[in-house]
Amino acid sequence: MLILAGIMVMAVLEMPATCCPDAPAYNEVTQYYIDNAVRDTGATNVISAILADYRLFDTLGETMVLFTSIVAVVSALRKKKEAQKHA
Repeated sequence: MLILAGIMVMAVLEMPATCCPDAPAYNEVTQYYIDNAVRDTGATNVISAILADYRLFDTLGETMVLFTSIVAVVSALRKKKEAQKHA
């Protein structure tokens, strides 16, 4: 556990500073989205364009994971309540 914690601390210390132009998040794709998102997609804002058009399958996958986890929790809780009623 200590080794894992040490690795995590080292990784955090190696992260670039906020708003650092050398950070991996600031690349040509980000600038393309900012410059062309509304024109390419017809969305009313850049965030909607990125989530609903450029990253549709990723967003759909995240939604499916959340839905599946909610269904699993609800079904587990329901079975526990039914077992208590029959006992």
